[in-house]
Amino acid sequence: MDIDLALRMPKPDELNEQSTQEDEVYWGKWERSNRLSLMIMKRGIPEAFRGAVTDEVTNASDFLAEIQKRFAKNDKAETSTLLASLISMKYKGKGNVREYIMEMSHLASKLKALKLELSDDLLVHLVLISLPAQFNQFKRKRD
Repeated sequence: MDIDLALRMPKPDELNEQSTQEDEVYWGKWERSNRLSLMIMKRGIPEAFRGAVTDEVTNASDFLAEIQKRFAKNDKAETSTLLASLISMKYKGKGNVREYIMEMSHLASKLKALKLELSDDLLVHLVLISLPAQFNQFKRKRD
């Protein structure tokens, strides 16, 4: 079943007297796919978002475009949130230190994807200042 046909292919032209049997079959498949896709999408999103898209939208790809337009991701807000999380992280002594450092590295890679690249030296510095004092004594001995 081509349930995603309406999302992959443009809406076919309206049927008329010159339409062939193939056109009618394709139209039927596309219409069924469009109805099912809309039903699944409308049922799958929270009710609060359903009101953001008018009922006049009857095409599955137009529905997705409306949702995207209304709820466009704000990269600056996400960057700010990730950076604040990275800076405010503190190791609480529970769990593996390596996993904690990997989590900080993961946040740095998310920031890099948002076009805010932190140098390795800065990341190491952020890790070291987020660790408790007993870990920082190793740094002092090494220096």
